[in-house]
Amino acid sequence: MNSLKKLRVISLYTQRFCALHSNVEKPKTGILMLNMGGPSSVDEVNLFLTRLFQDKDLIPLGPYQKYLGPLIAKGRTPEIQKKYSEIGGGSPIRMWTEKQGAAMVKKLDEISPESAPHKFYIGFRYVDPLVEDSIVQMEQDGVQNAIAFTQYPQYSCSTTGSNLNAVYRHYLSMCKSPQDDPLSVSKNLNWSVIDRWPTHPKLVRGFADSIRECLQKFPKEVRDEVVILFSAHSLPISVAFRGDTYPAEGGSYRLGCPQTDEAIEGLAKLGKKNMMIVPIAFVNDHIETLHELDIEYIEELGEKLNVTIKRSETLNDRPVFLEALAEIVKDHIDNGRKHSKQFTVRCPNCVNTTCAAMRKFFITS
Repeated sequence: MNSLKKLRVISLYTQRFCALHSNVEKPKTGILMLNMGGPSSVDEVNLFLTRLFQDKDLIPLGPYQKYLGPLIAKGRTPEIQKKYSEIGGGSPIRMWTEKQGAAMVKKLDEISPESAPHKFYIGFRYVDPLVEDSIVQMEQDGVQNAIAFTQYPQYSCSTTGSNLNAVYRHYLSMCKSPQDDPLSVSKNLNWSVIDRWPTHPKLVRGFADSIRECLQKFPKEVRDEVVILFSAHSLPISVAFRGDTYPAEGGSYRLGCPQTDEAIEGLAKLGKKNMMIVPIAFVNDHIETLHELDIEYIEELGEKLNVTIKRSETLNDRPVFLEALAEIVKDHIDNGRKHSKQFTVRCPNCVNTTCAAMRKFFITS
């Protein structure tokens, strides 16, 4: 048995043990908080990268991806391990997601008693707890209504789409006879999906408050001159040309939009000495904020260019953001919708055959 399967088996045994020995009331509503995840320790980096580079939804590498992915991961592992060592030895994504989930369900039990009790589950793509294992746990817990809640406010096929495809593929893998289909084998859970929420008022307020607080860290005499840079993951131009909505909802694509370091260098050449970076696509700290932005750009590039760069705080456990999470779920439940209106529309030039099947699964679930 290879290491990936061993970890899956151990995780499942742990979950089953906890389910058998728990007297907690069965949750009426289970919220699966979806994210890519991040390695909790440097030892998990290779496993994380291997799964990441084998994800065809995120990084399509052609027919030999099954073999190329592990090779690329092996080559990148030492470099990425070093970066994680420099930010404390691992990603804080799971810690923040657990805090966010706990606060969310506590608030939901108060404001939405008709759908209580609520329980959150974490579904990561590349590290434990994996999406697939958390679904098994939800079924064992006796969840009635399951909500797939993406933790990416802006929808992209490469992030939210990949996570939702993982839910669909989990049920597809359970089909053992010609009569089976993902919808029939998922009958234990009544699924719906929160697939995007980039304009929720309290999400916007959280970002605005963080920006104002960061601005106060600059000397008063230069505050009016601070340039605010909104930084987000970029997509290959080929993905944007397929019609991915991410650029329209707050992201960017690699051609036509400068990388963050290029923007900083360009502004420095124009004589701008004070800048603020806002990680607009992230709701918790991880390696991109703590290393790429804080170390590579703010410390190293800022010193090289002799400019002052600061970063607005990520939302993490900001109270207004925790309220937003609970309200988003409550609104979703109260509206009775299975998904957003946009969810029914695929990218005009979509080439992913799983995408259509995944959408049909959630629409008809």
